Amino acid sequence: MTSLADFGTATIHEASGQKGALPSSIKPLVAGMRVYGPAFPVRSPGGDNLMLHAAILGAPKGSIIVADAGFESEAGPWGDLMTLSAMQKGIAGLVISGSVRDGDDIARYGFPVFCTGQCIRGTTKKMKGPAPDTVRIGEVTIAPGDIIVGDNDGLVVVDANMVRTVTEACHKREEKEASFRSRMEAGESLQSIMGLVL
Repeated sequence: MTSLADFGTATIHEASGQKGALPSSIKPLVAGMRVYGPAFPVRSPGGDNLMLHAAILGAPKGSIIVADAGFESEAGPWGDLMTLSAMQKGIAGLVISGSVRDGDDIARYGFPVFCTGQCIRGTTKKMKGPAPDTVRIGEVTIAPGDIIVGDNDGLVVVDANMVRTVTEACHKREEKEASFRSRMEAGESLQSIMGLVL
């Protein structure tokens, strides 16, 4: 059976009942980056990155570090050396509601990063805190193990207990859209297929 990883984020979002979309301000560092895997949530107060270092050490292999950085744009708490460290640990990507730096190096490494921007300013390494049960980014609460999917269109979070259901709904949606394409290729208009009253 096709995996959830095989679908685009827009399809997954629609198949999820239009739930789980992270703010559109969080974008791939480089166009074409794609991220998929279980979330490892962390809170990283703006201007400090100690808990991001802790997340690198604590996150299971294959996971996505999902950092609530409070949408702080004037600091770059993640850079090239942290990227290498994360890659050494087998971490599959970073999603952060804040900026990063050393973007060219991160892009060269091919490590998927989704962020709000880039900032050259560094951070302190002082603010300790417990690993959170969940983080909230925008309107979405993210728990450990929830599935994160990101592509050029954006980011979507799928509850770990709903992956199979959402995957099946994605299949149905793709089949429906394939039918639409076939009918359009045969000459029907999209508007008539959709039954729009215009």
